[in-house]
Amino acid sequence: MSRKASATAHPIQGLIKYHGLKDPLLRLPYHDSISVCTAPLITRTTIEFGDFKRDDAVVDGMPLSGHEMQRILAVVDTVRAKAGIQDRFRMESVNSFPSNVGLGASASGFAALALAACDAAGLDRNLQEVSKLARRGAGSATRAVTGAFSKWRMGNRDEDSYAEQLAGEDLQMGIIVALVPAYKQTETAHREVLTSPFFRARLAEMPRSLMEMELAIRQRDIGKICILAERDTLMLHGITMTGEREMLLWRPETVQVMLKVRKLREQNVPAFFSIDTGATVYVNTFPDRVEEVEREIQELGLETIRCWVGGPARIADEHLF
Repeated sequence: MSRKASATAHPIQGLIKYHGLKDPLLRLPYHDSISVCTAPLITRTTIEFGDFKRDDAVVDGMPLSGHEMQRILAVVDTVRAKAGIQDRFRMESVNSFPSNVGLGASASGFAALALAACDAAGLDRNLQEVSKLARRGAGSATRAVTGAFSKWRMGNRDEDSYAEQLAGEDLQMGIIVALVPAYKQTETAHREVLTSPFFRARLAEMPRSLMEMELAIRQRDIGKICILAERDTLMLHGITMTGEREMLLWRPETVQVMLKVRKLREQNVPAFFSIDTGATVYVNTFPDRVEEVEREIQELGLETIRCWVGGPARIADEHLF
């Protein structure tokens, strides 16, 4: 008998971003990290276990193979092993937003997959436990599982590397996405961290950065959250630029947004940039200043998406097939 389940999850914006993996197989990072989920962006995933000829996965209409399929199997094989089943699966996933442009599609994708796979396999797991499974596909997916403002504890083994929520959807911030279409290179960036002379300095800075961000979230200080995320962005990209391949992920439009944000602050408009390992820019602000900030960013001629804080991954009633 086939067993089918569906789930949804929001992608994430890194606030204190993780960078590099000390264990690439289990995807264990070098340090803790903190992020916020970005609604209304969403990934919807359906998975079914049954008597199929082979495992199949499709994302946004494209069949997966090679490395991408191996990442899917890293999650689903673990679920099958824990559930004691050997059935093949078919999976379909769709994103409501562009993927591979720095918007965290892998985070929401693997978060939705892990939750749906557990449900379809009959595994009763809380979100913290599901986050461990999602991590096998993408480290950032841990925090997309628990949602809103979440912290990923790095751990030293599979069982103690998981995410937990620091604050829920009741803590809101304004987020404007300035889309800059450029293929992101997250996997390559993670592999190169140790080749940057600044990476050890980042590790030394992490305890303070994490403590400040967690305190700002618990104190509900949106302004401080925005300031810290911008500072962390500059630290992160300083490492990508000074690794072995000297990866310059920004595009001219990226820098345009950054300069515009700085100019807005000179005019007493609270706007702050945040950039994951790509070219697309998040512009963070207070909820009541979103319209004003978005108008200013649109003057640059870029497509924007208005976002807010989204919740955890959830089981969905409607299936994709």
